[in-house]
Amino acid sequence: MLHFELVTPEKLVRSEDVYMVVVPGSEGDFGVLEGHAPVMSTIRDGALSVYRTEKGEPELIAIEGGFAEVNANGLTVLAERAA
Repeated sequence: MLHFELVTPEKLVRSEDVYMVVVPGSEGDFGVLEGHAPVMSTIRDGALSVYRTEKGEPELIAIEGGFAEVNANGLTVLAERAA
């Protein structure tokens, strides 16, 4: 499982293990699975698609601006705003 955290300046919005997250990167959407190579990207306004299971329907979380970082600990999205 991929450890996923969504953080805004105000609070930690999510911290959970999921199957995959699709991030609206500034140069296009990208999917992150467990074991993804380390990467850092700016993100555009859009929605994170959070898949809890391989065949499950995604949960959409609206976000505005910020950064996404993938490292050995998982995916962290630092968003200016999340709804």
